[in-house]
Amino acid sequence: MPVRLRKFIGLIAILAFCAAYVAVAVTVSDYLPDHWAARLVFYAVAGTLWGVPLFPVIKWMNRER
Repeated sequence: MPVRLRKFIGLIAILAFCAAYVAVAVTVSDYLPDHWAARLVFYAVAGTLWGVPLFPVIKWMNRER
């Protein structure tokens, strides 16, 4: 598979995942208790974990032939 096509497919996959992740995070945040500490922990975890599932996609995109 050509490198440009692999990067384009990876780009589409990353954008789709990010859109779905944001939708899920916003939906889950509606059910959080109305306390600053709960929201702090949730947004710290949600803001950090979004990149972890993308590591294999980025590795695949940048793989040499």
